[in-house]
This record gives sequence, structure tokens and C-alpha cells, in this order.
Amino acid sequence: MRALQSLALRFDGKRLSVLDQTLLPHAEIWVDVTEPRAMIEAIQKLKVRGAPLLGVAAALCLACIAETGASQAQLESDALWLRRARPTAVNLMWALDRLRRVLERGGSKDDLVQEAEHIFLEDVLLCERMSDHGAGLIQGGESILTHCNTGGLATVGIGTALGVIHKAHLQNKHVHVYVDETRPLLQGARLTTWELSKLGIPHTLITDSMAAILMRDGRVSRVLVGADRIAMNGDFANKVGTYGLAVQAHYHGIPFHPVAPYSTVDTRCARGNDIPIEERAASEVLGFGEKPWAPEGTEVFNPAFDVTPVELVTSLVLDRGVISQAELKSGRLAQGV
Repeated sequence: MRALQSLALRFDGKRLSVLDQTLLPHAEIWVDVTEPRAMIEAIQKLKVRGAPLLGVAAALCLACIAETGASQAQLESDALWLRRARPTAVNLMWALDRLRRVLERGGSKDDLVQEAEHIFLEDVLLCERMSDHGAGLIQGGESILTHCNTGGLATVGIGTALGVIHKAHLQNKHVHVYVDETRPLLQGARLTTWELSKLGIPHTLITDSMAAILMRDGRVSRVLVGADRIAMNGDFANKVGTYGLAVQAHYHGIPFHPVAPYSTVDTRCARGNDIPIEERAASEVLGFGEKPWAPEGTEVFNPAFDVTPVELVTSLVLDRGVISQAELKSGRLAQGV
């Protein structure tokens, strides 16, 4: 296997590592995830996250297993375990299913490794295409609100929604970014601000509950978010809090755009109600780190994602182009775009 590297993933030809995103922004520690158990733990504990990155990382992990001479039965078993590591982000299943199809048609170890490498390189290209399409929507001087983290920490390219912002910045459009803190794990505050600082893009951090005030006061030009699974009718799942932003943007007449690669479209999922939503541990809501702020024993509801209906989507930005709400409702996704 060739050496591969991105902002959050490294493969040196033998060992696969990810940047532990739970420790950012205060420490940049790399974790070895060459073995399936280590990768599964990293995925479930959010050391590695972001729908596209999950798919790439899991694919490379399976390729590493193949390099050790593992049998087809072992590879198929490990692929199933990796596939189940998180239930909502469809890119994880999509990437592993691509590798399983290589095995099913009798492909060699080298074929499987080549497919995993192709998934990595493909994601870089898809990010560029999404970013180009999305940047075309942005006018000079816009203030853009974003949620969670959708940049190089969530992909192996420049990102999805944050990739669009990055591209607009490179085009000297003088954008300013309002970053939702993104409760309960603060991916916006910890990760997006870290990326924007490295890129030199002007930004302001807000708590999730402040977004409506900015919209009311005319300080938000548009909202850009990522997506973890897109149903065929245009409904989509993303980090919890996205649905609320979409409602607020709709009320204030502000354009709202999910940004994702076509691999995030689940062709087997008809509508948003069919998307499985992961529920996570109560400890994430009771307090962050070692300092809980809620009384012990407090009942908690902690879905990791919510579903935004297509009626609230201005347009969907894919690597294959920008699809309007009307086109989504008319079944454009079912046509393969």
C-alpha cells in the first residue's frame, strides 16, 4: 500500500493512524487504528468522526488486515463488525460494501487494497467538486452559519460544508463564519474553530441557542451544514441541532444548504423517517470531561443526529452539482443526478 495522509488520517505504508479528535484543540495526538478493534473503538468514541472520513478510515483498516494475509472469511467478518460501528452515517457502510463486493467477485488482496486507496483519493476529488459547486452560490462579503464540523477533520479532502467556505475564502470572497458551538460535544467550538484558525478564515463562535438572534438581526447570509445520510426524497440526517437551524433559517428567509458527496445518498432509504438515529450515552449531556454539571441520575435524551425534511432545504450541494428543492421533490436523486 502507498503512503496516504490527510489532516486527520495517516497511513505510512504499514500502520494506520487517526488524529484523536476528542483531544482537540488542546492536544494533537495520533492513535494507531490498524487493528479492527482499535478502529471500532476510535469510531464509537468519536476519536475519528465525520461521515466521509469514517468510510475512508474503515476501508483502509480493512485493507491493512488484507495485507497481513487474512482469509476471506476473516475479512468479511471484520468488514461486518466495522460496518456496525455507527448506525447513521451511511458512508461507513457504503465504503465497506464496496470492499465486500471486491471479495464477493473473487478479487485478490491487491484488488481490495487498490479499492481502499481509490476510496481515499476519490474523497479528495469529491470534496473539491462539492466545494467548487457550493462556492458558486456564495457572494462576496457573506456571513455564513455552520454547524458541527465539516472540514478536513471530517473528510480526507478539504471538507464538505467547510470545504465550500474554504474555497470561497480562497476566491477572496471575504466571508465570515459564525460557528455553532454544537452541543453536547462541542465539535463546532473544538474542531471547526481549530480548522478555521489554521486556514486564516475570520470566524465568531456562538452557542447553538444564539443562531436565531443573528438571523433576526440580518447577520446571517446563508447556512451551510454537512449530512450523514440523505434519503431519496431529499430529507437528510445530520448532527443534532441541524433541524432546528433549518426551521429558523426557513422562518427568516435564509438559504439553507446541506453539502455532501453523492455517496451519502442512501438509495435504499425512501424518506427521513427510515433513517436510523444513533442515541449516545447520557454522560455526554450530563457534563463534558470530568466536570458534570447536572445532578447524578438525571434522565437524559441524547440522539446524535436529527432529520431535516426536504421542505426546509433550499438546495442540496453534491459533488455532481447543486440540486434545488423542486428537483429533489421531483425525484432527481432517484435519477442518479
